[in-house]
Amino acid sequence: MSATFEMTAATDADREWCARLMAASDPWVTLRRGLEQCRAVCHRSDVDVIVARDVHGRDARATQSPGEPCGFAVVHPRGLAGSPYLASIAVAPAWRSRGVGAALLEFCERRVSPPARHFFLCVSSFNPRARGFYERQGYHQVGEFPDYIIDGASEILMHKRLV
Repeated sequence: MSATFEMTAATDADREWCARLMAASDPWVTLRRGLEQCRAVCHRSDVDVIVARDVHGRDARATQSPGEPCGFAVVHPRGLAGSPYLASIAVAPAWRSRGVGAALLEFCERRVSPPARHFFLCVSSFNPRARGFYERQGYHQVGEFPDYIIDGASEILMHKRLV
């Protein structure tokens, strides 16, 4: 039986969980973002932090209990030229490649549209798996920022028209 995800606004405890997951995961490890920087992102008051939970606990492969977070997304509602911007998305290791990221992204897109017509995000050039994921979700490259965060890597700006 597949998992059913519930999306909720993050509590303060959830935001701490999100920051710890970020700090322990790529691309943030490669980008040299430590726990304090990840906390700063997750605790900003001008972003929406959405947490995915497997509310039924039906997935036997998962190591978490029902209701515990399995992934999250951080969205700036007016992040790029007034359009929503996905600042971060991450999935707990036990839940990767199992639909959590797609469910989070779809939820975030539905949440902002309408009135938003466009949605943006960046993906690191050293992360082809994530880029492929976004392309499968309908995003395409519209720009590139060479050496933007770390030397030798670009941030690829991606876009999807929502309506």
